[in-house]
Amino acid sequence: MTILVTGAAGFIGSHVCQRLLARGDTVVGVDNMNAYYDPALKAARLALLSDKKGFSFHQLDIAEPGALAATLKGERVSGIVHLGAQAGVRYSLENPRAYIHANVVGHLEVLEFCRTLPDIKHLVYASSSSVYGGNTKVPFAEGDRVDDPVSIYAATKKADELISSTYSHLYGLPQTGLRFFTVYGPWGRPDMAAWIFTEAMLSGKPIRVFNHGEMWRDFTYIDDIVDGVLGVLDRPPPANGPRHLIYNIGNSQPVHLGRFIETLESLLGVKAIREDLPMQPGEVEKTYADTGALEHDFGFKPKVPIEEGLAKFVDWYRQEWRPEGKRQRARPR
Repeated sequence: MTILVTGAAGFIGSHVCQRLLARGDTVVGVDNMNAYYDPALKAARLALLSDKKGFSFHQLDIAEPGALAATLKGERVSGIVHLGAQAGVRYSLENPRAYIHANVVGHLEVLEFCRTLPDIKHLVYASSSSVYGGNTKVPFAEGDRVDDPVSIYAATKKADELISSTYSHLYGLPQTGLRFFTVYGPWGRPDMAAWIFTEAMLSGKPIRVFNHGEMWRDFTYIDDIVDGVLGVLDRPPPANGPRHLIYNIGNSQPVHLGRFIETLESLLGVKAIREDLPMQPGEVEKTYADTGALEHDFGFKPKVPIEEGLAKFVDWYRQEWRPEGKRQRARPR
């Protein structure tokens, strides 16, 4: 199969590409390589893929009308994993237009590209746990109300779900949206807690702890996420049922921020210097995935506990990333 992966130079996208190539798929990767965080990190991820048999890459903005069709003319794409997006809840408050462009217009252009593909079997796209907003019912289930997003980022992801549902209704396009819950692991994003805290603690700098540490996150290790993505990709919605489905994908075991910090302290051998702060706009106190539907339909069972996953991240950061001085600039804007 030929699989298009958008956001191929991103954290999740690069891992998905590696796994697809390892099992023998042909992978076409696209990414705009923007500077939300250091493009050197994205280039380093791509370097791990560039010499793999069956991989090709194109730098482009998926939100530009017709860019995908023009660039990939002649490719017999049968599956798409759409992960390309402008990430980050807090940055969406500063630059909302970037999110509408990348996440809403970009999503629309992917759907329009699908309509040109005679062999398309399945589009799997990234939604987000952020669509649940300030939901106080836990765990979060797919049937819960998601009409009150608390950030622009969340609003764009909810919009993507609605647009996808409409395209499936109008054109029969088989799609599955996955609501990701706080993904972490090697080659992760420098705007996420594991990276921010590790970098600060090793440098002897304070870490900012929002809501005075009273936060829980359903941290999900990257390998478990990739297992779920590929399992879903291989089983599109049946022709005789709904053509657009949505699932939570998470660890289903929320971790208190204090435990997260203590685990890093143990792994790094340093005590965190905490700067306790109020809750930030756009943030929520707790995320907790009900993954019963994904387990029932696809056999999804996350395997990696937080202690093991953070140990793998710390090992990667210390051994593969931190030693190279030129790799100290991978910070978000």
